[in-house]
Amino acid sequence: MTLNIGVDVGGTKIAAAAVDEEGVVAGRALRETPAQDVDAIADAIADIADELRDRAEDNGEEIAGVGLACAGFVDAEGANVVFAPNLAWRDEPLAARIKERTDIPVVLENDANAAAWGEFRFGAARDADHMIMVTLGTGVGGGIIDRHQLLRGSQGMAAEIGHLRVVPDGHLCGCGNRGCWEQYASGSALVRDAREVVRVDTSYAKTLRERCGGDPDELDGVMVTETAFDGDAAAVELLEDIGRWTGMGIASLVAVLDPEVIVVGGGVAAAGDLVLGPARQAFARNLTARSHRPTPPLVLAELGNDAGMIGAADLASVRAG
Repeated sequence: MTLNIGVDVGGTKIAAAAVDEEGVVAGRALRETPAQDVDAIADAIADIADELRDRAEDNGEEIAGVGLACAGFVDAEGANVVFAPNLAWRDEPLAARIKERTDIPVVLENDANAAAWGEFRFGAARDADHMIMVTLGTGVGGGIIDRHQLLRGSQGMAAEIGHLRVVPDGHLCGCGNRGCWEQYASGSALVRDAREVVRVDTSYAKTLRERCGGDPDELDGVMVTETAFDGDAAAVELLEDIGRWTGMGIASLVAVLDPEVIVVGGGVAAAGDLVLGPARQAFARNLTARSHRPTPPLVLAELGNDAGMIGAADLASVRAG
């Protein structure tokens, strides 16, 4: 059997899997990301690919290609990481470096694009021809599929949807602009707003304050979500706010792209209907020409944290073919 390796390179870990042509994971491996050392990152990626190849060969299987899903801007040729906000890559010829180390064909893609492709091929959008994926994580990412094609743009940098301007002169974003969507609909936004609620000494935030031991700086998104699942009104309201911003932003995307389905993934989406319920309501309320068109479904991603690996592996197969 022929497999492809998908590698999801994030700011803290490198997760990889050998994946078959049906999107089934046949083996996994994990490394920490040496985020500020370019050579060490390449060595870690090559090492994890070699480990999975050796395992595959021991089982009589062949590795045909490696797909790299990277948290950064990837050029139009899929050869270089132009810029990565949380890694030391600047105009890094990553595809060539990994091919040189492994002697395996390498495909390079943005991590959100790879996740969107994974959901399109094997997950929540597998029956669609046109889809948008929105990932709610530390920031807001996304991927766009139109007529079975991944939309990459002239420079390879399409679908940076988290940097749509939604609030003129709003919160300062890491990209240098103000009012970007990810400043209102991301995990970072959730944590920022939750800490502000805790800092205001009211009984409304009592449970959240207890959850973080009275130190707002110790509060994280998981704590907020767990507290919301327990029914705490303040935590529920914080997630509802994220959902509303998510739905409003998606309505703008749909006005431009007219997809069949919108898939929502990422860590914040683990809150389920606490986020997706308000998101669906805000989306339906803000959808252009809503009384004269069907409302495309807004659904939860199915592949979870595997989406990037599975998508990258499949892209290696598709582009090699």
